[in-house]
Amino acid sequence: MKGLRLYKYEKLCSRKLIDQMFAAKNNSIKSYPLRLIYHITDKQQSPAQFFISVPKKRVRHAVDRVLMRRRIREVYRLNRHLVLPQIKEANKSVFIAFVFIGDTITDYNVIEERMKQALTKLAKAVSETNDAGIQQPPTPLPNA
Repeated sequence: MKGLRLYKYEKLCSRKLIDQMFAAKNNSIKSYPLRLIYHITDKQQSPAQFFISVPKKRVRHAVDRVLMRRRIREVYRLNRHLVLPQIKEANKSVFIAFVFIGDTITDYNVIEERMKQALTKLAKAVSETNDAGIQQPPTPLPNA
């Protein structure tokens, strides 16, 4: 990752993978006004892929849905560094869905604070997955 740019390969576009993520046991983190649903898999081409959903049932006007989607995307772009090192260290890939569960337009600062909390919890979950049942390669002994 060079800089803070979001690349195409970081966006989750595959219907098949999205359906698979929601069909599997739902691992989710609630941090109002966001719900983060994730699925940890073996190493793929990208360490983390994401998509954002702002339901029409919650936010009626398209302009407001687009505004919330842009705010969530910007917050993720600036704070993904909280989770990417743990994912790379565990040699895994994570598919992430950000679902907006608030009823009103939410301020950027609130979204940022809650996103940081959720990403920190996700990083902890990834590192626990790495610790539980996945054997690390043995570390080489120093030549003495």
